[in-house]
Amino acid sequence: MNETKTLVEKITEGIQEKKGKNIIIADLSGIEDTICKFFIICQGNSPSQILAITDSVRDYVKKTTGEKVYAIDGLRNAQWVAMDYGNIMVHIFLPEARAHYNLETLWADAKLTAIPDLD
Repeated sequence: MNETKTLVEKITEGIQEKKGKNIIIADLSGIEDTICKFFIICQGNSPSQILAITDSVRDYVKKTTGEKVYAIDGLRNAQWVAMDYGNIMVHIFLPEARAHYNLETLWADAKLTAIPDLD
């Protein structure tokens, strides 16, 4: 579990590197039959910022932990990009797409942790 916690921390730092906002970490480890242990949800202000956050997370995590992302989806329109790190799914949204899908409320049993924005 320590490797997973370190990966959560490094993903969060990669998001903050490109000024990703409203970061929420959803701990799903106490919920049975979930596809992963953690969701990390954040947002950027434009498709280009979404792509920059995605690149930052991928590169920073690889550099600091050696972990590679298994898959990335949503790059074409960059309104919602999902990154699969096995036990961790990273969701990077435009604000309107995040409000529409509202992933935080889908997992009502998860422990949610808000990470303060860096300004």
